[in-house]
Amino acid sequence: MEKILISACFLGERVRYDGRDAAIGDGTIARWKAEGRLVPICPEVAGGLPIPRPAAELRGGDGRGVWAGGAKVVTIAGADVTEAFRSGARAALELAVRHEVRVAVLKQRSPSCGSSTIYDGSFEGKRIPGVGVTAALLAAEGVRVFSEDELAEADRWLRALEAR
Repeated sequence: MEKILISACFLGERVRYDGRDAAIGDGTIARWKAEGRLVPICPEVAGGLPIPRPAAELRGGDGRGVWAGGAKVVTIAGADVTEAFRSGARAALELAVRHEVRVAVLKQRSPSCGSSTIYDGSFEGKRIPGVGVTAALLAAEGVRVFSEDELAEADRWLRALEAR
């Protein structure tokens, strides 16, 4: 049975930067949970950041740029938290490898987990195309990353993997 790496905040864990969750009451996630597929993680907490913590955004590129060395993750106060984000991404990858995960469902717009959209680094709520630090690492290692807006697509991908 295929496992799914999932943002812990979707399961009601209060791990987001503001101390809240992003719980999703979707039937697909409930089914995956009942099937024992879910492997939860919050990469930012796994990287050593506290709850709550200052808001952070990517500057100079997206998560791929962090791994290439040209981008960084900074807090609203300007503190560089790039290494904590890298550490959390590596922890997520280790968990994915341990559970043989090939599918992840991660929080869109997050500087860690965004799979197609992130904030632009201005802390003004502006969104741009891009991926987070964890999403970039997982994708580079062959894990297919989906957002909470793509649960049906993730489920189809999962079923196709199992049909092979």
